[in-house]
Amino acid sequence: MEISIIIPVYNKEAYVERCLRQLMMQDFNSFEVIAVDDGSTDASGRICDRMASEDQRIRVVHTKNGGVTAARRRGLEEARGRYIMFVDSDDELQAGALSVMHKTIEETGADEVIATYHDQYGRLYDTGRRGWIEDKGIIIDLLAKRLGVCVLWGIIFRRELLEGCMDTPSEIRSGEDIMMQIKCLVKRPKVYFIGTPIYMYNMGLPNNRRLEVGVERLYDEVLRKTLLPRWDEFKDFFTLHQLKMYENFVDTRQWRARKDYYDEIRPRINSSHPLADRIAFFLPPCISFLLVHYYKKWLVWRKSH
Repeated sequence: MEISIIIPVYNKEAYVERCLRQLMMQDFNSFEVIAVDDGSTDASGRICDRMASEDQRIRVVHTKNGGVTAARRRGLEEARGRYIMFVDSDDELQAGALSVMHKTIEETGADEVIATYHDQYGRLYDTGRRGWIEDKGIIIDLLAKRLGVCVLWGIIFRRELLEGCMDTPSEIRSGEDIMMQIKCLVKRPKVYFIGTPIYMYNMGLPNNRRLEVGVERLYDEVLRKTLLPRWDEFKDFFTLHQLKMYENFVDTRQWRARKDYYDEIRPRINSSHPLADRIAFFLPPCISFLLVHYYKKWLVWRKSH
């Protein structure tokens, strides 16, 4: 088995069948799909079972709800492939994707190959990176929330690279894909970029995730521990990550987050951090809200035009 495709599934009955059918149309023979039904309360699990009965390349694992990282980890335990890919159940892998990714990782000997992607409106997301890229710049982009790069989806991984990278606590249900990729990248893997758009990402789908100070504190603890072996390289960018997360709290009018947690980062803010982020932090939260909220709305408008 060359490629195992792991799909965490939770309450995606409107999308998961199309996701699986697109995978079954790949022009590559040696692959399997492991759909991990993470305790869905809708018809998602039954749809996966029906699809598996129609195609032996699909295997379904039913688990209690433990979060997307736990579902991916369970999928990896079941996987038989030399290489691993992740697909979200509300997205789609494009025609020919497996052939392109397998050929590239075989020819280059990379530890992970990162492609480009587009959204459901046909907009292409491409950082312009090509060929061999050092891990440091990718980690910085992820910490700074510059997410034009594929995070887990649109990537093929050498299986060994994922060891020890899928242990994010189940309480963390937002940004867990970024954490997992950073855990991979701090190992200094060989990373190769291609310009082929292989993935369709459904942008802007609703979710019930809510920012919570306690969860963000836990996220930062795990992230700090992950970066510790290379702390001197990334300590300022860790603080930038915290500034960006504070802005998310401001944008949702959770202004107490400043007092409850983020005041502690004040001594670490310096001239290496973007001026706009420093201004947003030092202004009163109710005023920062106007800057942050309308800047985010402008970004959405710009992407749609």
